[in-house]
Amino acid sequence: MNTTAPLRRRDTLALSLAQLNPTVGDITGNATKVRAARATAAGQGADIVMFPELFLAGYPPEDLVLKPAFVDACRAEVETLARETADGGPAVLVGLPWAEEGGLYNAYAALDGGKIVGVRFKVDLPNYGVFDEKRVFDPGPLPGPLALRGIRLGVPVCEDIWGQDVVECLVETGAELMLVPNGSPYWRGKTDERLNVATARVVESGLPLVYLNQVCGQDELVFDGASFGLNADRTLAFQMNAFIEEVVLTRWERQENGWRCIAGPMVAVDEGDKADYAACVLGLRDYVDKNRFPGVVLGMSGGIDSALCAAMAVDALGPSRVHCVMLPYRYTSSDSFRDAEQCARALGVRYDNLPIAEAVEGLETVLQPLFSGKPRDITEENLQSRARGTLLMAISNKFGPMVVTTGNKSEMSVGYATIYGDMNGGFNPIKDLYKMEVYRLSALRNRWKPADAHGPDGEVIPVNILTKAPTAELRENQKDQDSLPPYEDLDAILEMLVEKEMRTAEVIAAGYDPEVVRKIERLLYIAEYKRRQAAPGVKVTRKNFGRDRRYPITNRFRDPGLGPHQPDRAITPAIATTTAGDLDY
Repeated sequence: MNTTAPLRRRDTLALSLAQLNPTVGDITGNATKVRAARATAAGQGADIVMFPELFLAGYPPEDLVLKPAFVDACRAEVETLARETADGGPAVLVGLPWAEEGGLYNAYAALDGGKIVGVRFKVDLPNYGVFDEKRVFDPGPLPGPLALRGIRLGVPVCEDIWGQDVVECLVETGAELMLVPNGSPYWRGKTDERLNVATARVVESGLPLVYLNQVCGQDELVFDGASFGLNADRTLAFQMNAFIEEVVLTRWERQENGWRCIAGPMVAVDEGDKADYAACVLGLRDYVDKNRFPGVVLGMSGGIDSALCAAMAVDALGPSRVHCVMLPYRYTSSDSFRDAEQCARALGVRYDNLPIAEAVEGLETVLQPLFSGKPRDITEENLQSRARGTLLMAISNKFGPMVVTTGNKSEMSVGYATIYGDMNGGFNPIKDLYKMEVYRLSALRNRWKPADAHGPDGEVIPVNILTKAPTAELRENQKDQDSLPPYEDLDAILEMLVEKEMRTAEVIAAGYDPEVVRKIERLLYIAEYKRRQAAPGVKVTRKNFGRDRRYPITNRFRDPGLGPHQPDRAITPAIATTTAGDLDY
């Protein structure tokens, strides 16, 4: 559909940008947000209000758009919204899936004067990393501009500006201003990437550009907002907040050399560790709230991982919706008792102490006839973790809160976690943070918190948690470093193997012991079956375990750069949960 409104030249434009939080599949709720934002924009004196990519459907809708009933519902809702623009208020630019002539498109529609006055289709469909749009959408034709409220608007959709062709076509067909709706997920360093891409298109086109992004958590993806604009001379026209919903007005003026922004917000955007922490909080909040959990429950061990998860949960949901449970056994140290309670009190959450001795010993009693004559080993250690996981799930079943699981990326990489035990849970806010990053973010939280956090100010994670040696406390005097290299080394090796996909020879050349590298590579591969069964968690790195990294579970490849190696143990029913050898906890 390529009809356009009559062009009535104008020299000023009041453009409201709705950086909002949609819910995938909640077409009615998303349309309600459109109406509320349009009312706000009308109060601001806006001529046009703009929404992010696929806003009516929520982004990414994935295979929902393969359901004709879903696409039909989106179409019916946008037609209703279009009729409402007959009131003379701001025109609306909004995204939705669109079926036309046998094709299904990622579309962007212009609504004005009581009708749909133009639709443009996304051309470049991303099919890498977390994206899989070629699976569900057809690419649109190269577009011309939309004539709306006296301006010829180029509306390249998200990925359309990551190459040159779409913007070049829009310039050649008369576009005056680029409005780019986005569903651009967060990962560390993404702000600079977006700015570089947008700047390149401005340089090539000579046109100013508005980059509008949604802000929300959707399963493991977080969208950070941080919308911005560039003038034609590449200067920053405006900058919106990250991780916060807002509807803001920008004012534009037609000058001798084209359109220029003369008024708009200019805020500082948190980056680095602060952005990672804010992403984890937003991802957890939206997962809990959009799936309608009353709150969360988690095991509070007195260690750094559970402490950080508890702090994130409180910042996301508030202390009244977070329940922390200490589940001690004979190996739980006095330090752990003290640290867990201090952390819970500092956060202001409900805290309970449920000893697990009877549960563990009951399981051992049941198994004794089968285990008779066998030495104690990792099996008995895993029973402790599985008893804890069962109790947390029971609390969840009885009272309704979702179990937060607390394993970090270092542990998930090498299988240092017990399937059906500490891996139990619905969501993991630190799943994509390596151990040393967990320490950094914990120290950060003691001196800072996000602007929209619901938790208390100041130190919420006791200093002793930050300084003591990490341990799973599944046997006497156990320490993580008994069976793992120092986390500084482990994390560096994993980043090279996972994020950068480096050859093992290159890792060794960076200064790491060949046998350590061999061991870590082996553990990384054989823990794949565990990760496949793990809870989803927030993506903050360029390559997370989930959408980004799709390795086969059954896999005998090992990098030949390390030379001959011993084959992995066969996976039999008897050891199917211990294929990581002495690192399966």
